[in-house]
Amino acid sequence: MARPEKVRIGDILVKQGQLTQEQLDQALALQKKSGVKLGRVLVEHNFISEDRLYRTLAHQLIIPYVDLKQYHLNEETVNKLPEAQARRFRALVLEDRQTHLLVGMSDPSDLFAYDELSRILKHDLELAVLSEHQLLEAIDRVYRRTDEISGLARELGTELGDTHIDFGLSGDDQGLEDATVVKLLQSLFDDASQVNASDIHIEPQEKNLQIRFRIDGHLHLQSETDSKIASAIVLRLKLMAGLNISEKRLPQDGRFNVKVKSLAVDVRMSSMPTQYGESIVMRLLRQSAGGAQGLDNAGMPEDMLIKFRRIIHRSNGMVLVTGPTGSGKTTTLYAGLSELNTLDKKIITVEDPVEYRLPGLNQVQVNEKINLDFARVLRATLRQDPDIILVGEIRDQETAEIGLRAAITGHMVFSTLHTRSAANTPIRLIDMGVPSFMAASALQAVLAQRLVRLICDSCKEPYQLDAYENEWLVNVMGEQYAHKQFSHGRGCTHCNMTGYRGRTGVHELLEMTPKMVEAIGHNKTAEFTSLAAQQMGENTLHHNAFSLAIAGKTTIPEVISVATQEGD
Repeated sequence: MARPEKVRIGDILVKQGQLTQEQLDQALALQKKSGVKLGRVLVEHNFISEDRLYRTLAHQLIIPYVDLKQYHLNEETVNKLPEAQARRFRALVLEDRQTHLLVGMSDPSDLFAYDELSRILKHDLELAVLSEHQLLEAIDRVYRRTDEISGLARELGTELGDTHIDFGLSGDDQGLEDATVVKLLQSLFDDASQVNASDIHIEPQEKNLQIRFRIDGHLHLQSETDSKIASAIVLRLKLMAGLNISEKRLPQDGRFNVKVKSLAVDVRMSSMPTQYGESIVMRLLRQSAGGAQGLDNAGMPEDMLIKFRRIIHRSNGMVLVTGPTGSGKTTTLYAGLSELNTLDKKIITVEDPVEYRLPGLNQVQVNEKINLDFARVLRATLRQDPDIILVGEIRDQETAEIGLRAAITGHMVFSTLHTRSAANTPIRLIDMGVPSFMAASALQAVLAQRLVRLICDSCKEPYQLDAYENEWLVNVMGEQYAHKQFSHGRGCTHCNMTGYRGRTGVHELLEMTPKMVEAIGHNKTAEFTSLAAQQMGENTLHHNAFSLAIAGKTTIPEVISVATQEGD
């Protein structure tokens, strides 16, 4: 295959009228300061779209442009080129065509990279143009650490021999940085970060150690290895989290920070004794990924977002966000706090644990071991002259009453509660023992939310519902949707063969009205439920999830899952 020619992409773009000479001069000046390639400068400073840049490059070099979002990568073919070289030369092996390899590059005119790739791959090369952003995302997806993790686990098992040694019990931590167990854990965190896992589960079984990742709310097996390495991994993790390494009979909770590709990850760790050893679950909170997201990214419909913003800007009252564990309640509350966080407002949060760190907030970590519980901290908080208070979770009557009393006496209080729906929330407060008049006078609004998985754009295709899905759709949403065609993902390398990639929130918002306040105040729960249903109409969790399915963003099974949780 012919060696590529060197092209001056800036001059080409000017010649085609897609860039002015002034813009090119400005971009070249920025390139000189930053040292990065001109193409990246042009895209980052919005002189041209990334898609247009690479399509122009492909047209000039008379080679194909490959959109990786629509391309199915074969892992065996991609792995012909080691990850280090793929990242260094910004290249992926796309196809093995027997006589030559099709290789995609973000800069096919890089002659040095072409020569090195030819030498490493020992094949003739045919080139294609890839978007650098898509290419780097693909490298993160395809070059998983599975083989590396399995190899390190075998190496650790060999080092331990036939014994179940808890090395480190002597307290000598010297040289542990070079130990195989540390390399294994670093690879584990790297791999979890690459697939955007929210949790790592390390679970000892009778004959093996099972490691699973939670991705988009669902668990996926990462690897299975020899059970004898479990104690070494648990020991090291306990040391990192500052836990008692000699205590194996009781559950423990801790936290630590790790760096993954220069990004700080806050790890919340829980250990629990099981039949075959200690089970570890680690929640990964990426602190440097922009901090708390804004409300615009929460997934609310525009009219609901406007109403919710208006409510949280009130000077007093309580706003509750409800839903099951892992539904993004705290994320939504912090999105609201980030908008309210101004110099003229004093904001105090009481949490267990502190999940996000925002400058300007006074954040308190609850510590049950020293009797620093929610109620005690909340009482002290009220003496700190706050304008806004965030209570991480209402767990008992005492915390609920203190929070509601604070809302009545001129503070804006945000908190979370585990309930099925927005309409069920005031009733749940009363069931906890809160006086009905207090719940009625303090509560301003309830936002219920769930997370649904989004269909992978790369493998999205039309889908005919099965008999059960069609029957559910007709019974719940109406006869007009019978045998309607929806979308799903068939599974590809972009979504780890799941058909889903990413999640978004679905919500329902209940704003308390005078009639609702009166009904709750007099403990007329049936009347309140009827009024709440009238206010929300079809603006409920499962209706909003269904609107995403109609738009081709999620699947009917995800809608059914939301409806099932809503009615539990």
